[in-house]
Order: sequence, then C-alpha cells, then structure tokens
Amino acid sequence: MTPLHAPLAHYAERLHRAAGDTHHVASPLGAWLLLALTGPAATGEARAALAEALGVDPDDAAAAARALLAAPHPMVAAATALWERTPFEELAEWRAGLPEQTERGPLPDQAALDAWARERTGGLIERFPVDVAPETLLILANALATRVSWADPFEVAPAATLGGAWAGRLRQVLRTPPVGHRCWVSTTERAGDVAVHVAPARVGDEGAGMLVVSVIAAPDVSPVEVLAAARELAVAAATVPDGPVPGRRSLFDLPLGETPLWTLREEPTRTFARDGREERATAVLPCWAARSRHDLTTAGFGFDAAARALGELLGLTEPPFAAAQSAVARFGRYGFEAAAVTAFGMVAGLPPEGVARVADLRFAHPYAVVAVATDTAGGPWHALPVYSAWVRDPEDVPADEVG
Repeated sequence: MTPLHAPLAHYAERLHRAAGDTHHVASPLGAWLLLALTGPAATGEARAALAEALGVDPDDAAAAARALLAAPHPMVAAATALWERTPFEELAEWRAGLPEQTERGPLPDQAALDAWARERTGGLIERFPVDVAPETLLILANALATRVSWADPFEVAPAATLGGAWAGRLRQVLRTPPVGHRCWVSTTERAGDVAVHVAPARVGDEGAGMLVVSVIAAPDVSPVEVLAAARELAVAAATVPDGPVPGRRSLFDLPLGETPLWTLREEPTRTFARDGREERATAVLPCWAARSRHDLTTAGFGFDAAARALGELLGLTEPPFAAAQSAVARFGRYGFEAAAVTAFGMVAGLPPEGVARVADLRFAHPYAVVAVATDTAGGPWHALPVYSAWVRDPEDVPADEVG
C-alpha cells in the first residue's frame, strides 16, 4: 500500500458521505490532487487546515501530486491548468512550483472552459464545473479520463437472473464470462459480508492495466461503509492479483440457499482438489451510467483553506471562491469509461470604477504590413519576418464575403 492510500481514503469518505445514497460518481483522487497543488502557498492556519483536509503535510502532498502528474498512468489521461486574469507577481513562486505539464494562460471565457473540459475528457464531460465571472481572479483545474475495454467481455443474461426489485425494471443484464473475471465473498470490517466482482481491462502495450471492482453488502449497510470496504478490496485485488485476498470466505463456510447477495447450492462434479471440494463463483450485474456534480466549497474539502492561502499572498482577506467537480462513468458489456473535471476558482470584488479611453484606429491612407513567424520553443523561425507589404491600393470586400 502506498503512503497515499490512507489520506485518499479519508478524503474519499468525506466526498461520498456528502453525496449520500444518491446515484453518483466522483473522483476523490481528482479533487485531492487539485487541492494538493495549492499546498505550498499556505502558511499559518490555512496550512493547518489544508494538512487536515489532505491528510498529509501540504508540501508532501504537492510533491506526490507532481510525481503522479509527471508520469500519468497509460489508462488515465491527466491534465492540469492554471488560468489567471493577470499573472500576479505575488503568486510567482507558487506558480513556478506547479507541475511542468500544467497549462498556463489568461483567463478564458466560459465557452473556452467548456471546450477544455470536453477535449481533456474525450467528450465525456461537456461543461466545465465552475463559472467564470468578471470578478474571477484565477482558476486552477484538473481533468482525469479513462476509456478501457474488458479483457474478457461480459455475456448477456435475462434480467430475471439478477432477481430483486431491479429484475422487474430491466430486460437484460451482464453475466461474467467463463474465464477472466474474479468473484468471491469477503468479510469486511466496515460492511460485513460482501460479494465481490473484479473485471480486468485489456492490458496495454506498456503492461499497464486497470481493474473495476464491484462490491455489494447487505441492504441496510450505509453507502459510505460499502464504499470504504470496496476501496480496501480493490487495493487488495490489485496488490495480490493471483493470491488469496484478506477476508475471503470459503463457500463451504456459508449456508446453502438464497440471500439478498447470492444463492449458494451444491452439485456433483469431478475435481482434482485434494479434499474433493471445489469452489466456483459467477456474478450478474446491471449496466450502469452516472453523471454527477459535487460542490466542494464546504470546509471539509479544504478549498476554503486554499482560497485563504492564495488570498493572503494577494493581500485579500477571506476571498470568495468556487470549487466543484463534474464526474461521469459508464459500465457496460464491453468496457468502462469515466472522467472527472475538478476546478477551483478564486474571485474578488470588482475593481473600482475608473475611466477608459478607447481609440478607433483608421487605416485610411497607405500603410505597411509585415508577417512574422513565431516559435514558443525559440527555434530559428522565431520573430523572423516572412512577408511584408505596403498597402496603397485598397479593394472592396468581395460580394461573397458580405453578410
């Protein structure tokens, strides 16, 4: 288990507890990473609040975030961005400490932010989770996106095989294929006995993979407890891909018959097992899709402390802020896709009223034109004039370009 598992688990519990028992999807990792990037800016009480929310020292969290974003998983596209109304000199040191991959630039309009969310998530998220306003000073955002195919696709079964109340609402469900998926029963500290299904994604050329782990507990167990158990089981399944998972129960220790989580029966078979007892498990699941937006402005998520930390650098006291995450996921016969965009925007009061002078420039007599190449990498074409002209014979706009 990596040192980040515990702080991420605590943050995930806060996020899912806030969502309650509603149908939802979230990326606690996406929100935690974004918060971690603000850590080095914090001092005093704001730093202490960030440390509590992150579960680790803010500088350590920022270093972990930079390391993850510098070497993204092949199955998790990752992007970060910082947009500013103006590049505040007071934020220069903090800005320089952001990951090298972080996009930087002037604050875009809402349409451009929405386009960024679409492009960075492969179209899974269509709208940026926070709005840009005239008083917005900066926006820090990240995007995570995944689209994978199962190594072994599901089979299709009649909904009646699922049983329960959902069977009457569906026509067909997913059944595990003969090989490739893992199913078992585990005893967990948080959720009691649970049924577990693991679907592995097709492994890419780099050898990287992904597991999608489904865990169901008794109907009276709260969602936050089942989610906590599922996180622990998912880590165990990834850590011990072929060995025994802690808490796994022998099917011979369970009573025969039907429960809300499984039906257990015995049947004759031929087996080479030394004790003559063989265990098998299959699973049926529904397809599902979820789309959620999570408000991250409450104190437990730490973005209030992030706003205070950046505000102190800019000489602002308790600046207003916005923080939210949009997330989407789909689980189907052939694969899984999910994405999340998390954004943190800090605002200030509108600047004081003043006076502006506006010039309407008129090119009404001969003038010069020069076309110059640019290269942000500083190559040999940078600032090289390529075309130039002297204009003294103007023409009308062509008719087909009017209107």
